[in-house]
Amino acid sequence: MARTNYQYEKRQRDLAKKKKKEEKRLKKLNKAPEVDEENLEIPEGEVEVSEGEAAAVESETTVDGEGVETEKE
Repeated sequence: MARTNYQYEKRQRDLAKKKKKEEKRLKKLNKAPEVDEENLEIPEGEVEVSEGEAAAVESETTVDGEGVETEKE
């Protein structure tokens, strides 16, 4: 009766694991888009506010003693 070559089987399993891991790594690299700071797009509905504008908006709004916000005129 022939004996099982355990080293060969283990080597084949290890090679299969390495191949699968490498495929996952490449897939992950291809999936992640490269981001350019110059070409960043703001999704519709979202508005980018600079720090100066945010401070101006916050200073216009005050909170009454009862927790109700009112705007200065």
